[in-house]
Amino acid sequence: MTKSKGFLQNLIRPFLPNSGRGQREEDLEQIAAQEQKQFQFEILVAATKNFHDSTKLGEGGFGPVFKGRLSDGREIAVKKLAQYSRQGKKEFMTEAKLLARVQHRNVVNLLGYCVHGQEKLLVYEYVANESLDKILFKSDRRNLLNWDRRHDIIMGLAKGLLYLHEDAHSCIIHRDIKASNVLLDDKWVPKIADFGMARLFAEDETHVNTRVAGTNGYMAPEYVMHGRLTVKADVFSFGVVVLELISGKKNSTFNQDDCPNLLEWAYKLYKKGKSLDMMDDSMAPSANPDQVAVCIQIGLLCTQSEPQLRPNMRRVVVMLSRKPGTLDEPTRPGYPGRYRRTRKTNNLSTSGTSGESSRSFGSTTNTNMATATATATTLIPPSPRADPHGKRPMEYKPDS
Repeated sequence: MTKSKGFLQNLIRPFLPNSGRGQREEDLEQIAAQEQKQFQFEILVAATKNFHDSTKLGEGGFGPVFKGRLSDGREIAVKKLAQYSRQGKKEFMTEAKLLARVQHRNVVNLLGYCVHGQEKLLVYEYVANESLDKILFKSDRRNLLNWDRRHDIIMGLAKGLLYLHEDAHSCIIHRDIKASNVLLDDKWVPKIADFGMARLFAEDETHVNTRVAGTNGYMAPEYVMHGRLTVKADVFSFGVVVLELISGKKNSTFNQDDCPNLLEWAYKLYKKGKSLDMMDDSMAPSANPDQVAVCIQIGLLCTQSEPQLRPNMRRVVVMLSRKPGTLDEPTRPGYPGRYRRTRKTNNLSTSGTSGESSRSFGSTTNTNMATATATATTLIPPSPRADPHGKRPMEYKPDS
């Protein structure tokens, strides 16, 4: 019990406001010893053929990733920290701490750690089918994803996020849910990966105001514009991935029918009663129309402009088993450039209602990774209510 308590304190300490630099760079060797997940450096050298280029799977923000095979036949992926990368080191240590006690079918499994001199490495299970984006957005491979597989990916991703938000040791907000961070194993089971930007939430926190970090096209508007981070930011990103899975189109590069993005296009088709028109052609022959319609509606509910209108992941998992017509009606989606922000009244305890205003904001940068400093202070209303004006047209300022 003492060991467990001590480990939890070490896990959370780097995320507390007064943590010093030394605390933030928690000793990876100590974590490995506590969790009894140590790998000898020589074993990883042999498994990866001395980190040969032929075993290299890719390059992350913190350094290269290699494929290896242990002597018992297990295939592994080894993340190696680039010593020159300061931001990479922070993300590397964040991932090591957060995944130390995470265990779920739909979250990538961290097998262990290795510290050898200046070398720091994380060892994961190897996931055979790479990341979702490398299949979904490649026309010559997309047909591998029939409807049953896409539906299973949606359900698995929902269950993985539910675990992180509500069932893990502490609430974990991933902050960078996107197709490239969803890995698929040899049975097409989805696994959430890359926790370098994730944040821990204390039980009594409703939100935090934080430096924005994520990927354009997947970030919730209230987070991009104001740095306001809650679990609903992950819910928004999940909704984007759902709509991408159904359409086979990438939100950040979408350009069709005079719509600024995939979300607006999907919403317009939904309002016209033509949701199924957004289906990826390669998926259509195997599709279950009722299931597709439900998933489209869930994707739209998750990407609504107002975060308090979005369902939590527990409700999403329940909704995925329902039929069309039994779900709530989605309001218009939110995205940087058009975002409806609820204005809190001075006396919430008497009226129970809140005044609203429709606000339009300028667009963000077009680079893949967006970073900014924000200072939002609005609290989540204690009782989420439907927005009576959510379906009204709102002013839109095109990207500059």
